Amino acid sequence: MSSRVGRVSRDTKETRIEVEVDLDGRGTVDVATGVPFFDHMLDQLGRHGRLDLTVKAEGDLEIDEHHTIEDVGIALGQALTEAWGDRAGVERFGDSQVPIDEALTRVAVDLSGRPFLVWDVTPPVPTIGTLEVHLLKHFFEALVANARITVHVHNVSGENTHHVFESVFKAFAVALRRAVAVTGEGTVPSTKGVLQ
Repeated sequence: MSSRVGRVSRDTKETRIEVEVDLDGRGTVDVATGVPFFDHMLDQLGRHGRLDLTVKAEGDLEIDEHHTIEDVGIALGQALTEAWGDRAGVERFGDSQVPIDEALTRVAVDLSGRPFLVWDVTPPVPTIGTLEVHLLKHFFEALVANARITVHVHNVSGENTHHVFESVFKAFAVALRRAVAVTGEGTVPSTKGVLQ
């Protein structure tokens, strides 16, 4: 089987982003975005998705974290698209539910070729440190649009905002890992014959 690696560089007046993802990695993660909690969440994504994930970002954090988080989502979505190519042989669908203490989140992923995000997450408080956590939804919106996937995220319970988002990212990681698993004989898992 050929290597399933995606590499994307994104350079704008607001950010410089370098992303590399290996779908068949071991969960080796090297991330530095300048946003500590976001780095922690990306670490969860790589480790529990068993993706080798490198993210290097320099953004206009003197303004706020918005452009950095959005552009990492764009670049990561594009890198995932490059890594899985025509999606032949993949399982296509993956789902997961992950508890973190009192928090529980369910996530379902379809490598559909059609970007759609259902987001049912109401964090207990709007910030973690200085990070406005609504930006994490924006990360998923950017990732979903650029990876061209369908993702449903339903947070079932949680009193601690850190736990809520850790369960979100871990559940997404596991669901994505299951969806990208190669289980077929090289055919595209769609009655259309394509996932685009």
